[in-house]
Amino acid sequence: MPSSSGYFRTHYDQDLRFIDTRTQRYCLWLLLAWLAIYPFLATEMLLDLANQVLLASVGAIALMLLTGFAGQVSLGHAGLLAAGAFTAGILFKEFAAPVWVTLPASAAIGAVLGLLFGLPSLRLRGLYLAVSTLALHFIVAYLGGEYEAKRGFSSGIVIDPPVLFGWVLDSAQAWYFVLLAASAGTLLLAANLLRSKTGRAWRAIHDREAVAEALGVNVPAHKLLAFVISSSLTAMAGCLFAYFRGFVSVEAFTLFLSIQYVAMVIVGGMGSLLGALLGAAFVVLFPYGIEWAMAILPIPTRWSGMVFAVDYAAFGLVMIAFLLFEPQGLVGIWRRMQNYFLLWPFKQQLMRK
Repeated sequence: MPSSSGYFRTHYDQDLRFIDTRTQRYCLWLLLAWLAIYPFLATEMLLDLANQVLLASVGAIALMLLTGFAGQVSLGHAGLLAAGAFTAGILFKEFAAPVWVTLPASAAIGAVLGLLFGLPSLRLRGLYLAVSTLALHFIVAYLGGEYEAKRGFSSGIVIDPPVLFGWVLDSAQAWYFVLLAASAGTLLLAANLLRSKTGRAWRAIHDREAVAEALGVNVPAHKLLAFVISSSLTAMAGCLFAYFRGFVSVEAFTLFLSIQYVAMVIVGGMGSLLGALLGAAFVVLFPYGIEWAMAILPIPTRWSGMVFAVDYAAFGLVMIAFLLFEPQGLVGIWRRMQNYFLLWPFKQQLMRK
């Protein structure tokens, strides 16, 4: 995207570039260097938080493709995560399948579920579509709970750490690099999809379906494709979640988890991959920020056991605040800050003119 500093693209081949200027290239190299040394400098807690953010970013990008770009509302994200996690857990317990089998199997299950539950999108829109996708969550949660009960896994399905090329992923540092690769791969896949014919069709459907169809876009096919791709990526994230946590339990995939992922898209900024990353980081770190604030503020002792209640209340207030006062989300704030420094000191002169 051309920046406000005066850089404009003049050829179509420039539109295919991820990096436009030398400043962006230097910033990217600095970011990559920081990401490479971060696990060796961070404490165990900070490293675990980074792993949670990287894992959540995969699901957030998947939901952003579906909702932020294709315009299809979904409340079944937790169900898709559960489907991927239970696929990995069942294949591991029943057949001792390695990660090279469970990961593509989870992606395939997610694609099938996306196709099945994407069919209502051909007839339903808005709230009705959201309710239809909500059924996915309850169906997968019920089936997962039945499997746990019949197999006697009352505390969840325990999964051994995966082995990649003889490397056992049993440490936070090892998981950091795996999740970083998964997040970066998902981001590159999403960015390339959005630059393709498919991505342009999704944007047209998001803006106005009737106009997109008049322009020759196969609306039903592209809607189903959005559900399939998003669901497949989400199920893979669920598989990684199962291995990362070392167990699978239906209690981990509540309806509140779906709401959290919707919040990642809203708070981060609709229609932006950067917004998905910022939203994932914000939602993951928000409860820890509330806990830290309650620890340092002079709060009565009787309130110390109300951390979860305060967290839920503050989470709801933050979502309402973003919807009312900052509909563009965190990415909108970032762009205004970027434009301020890019235009300074000429901004005031332009405003006077």
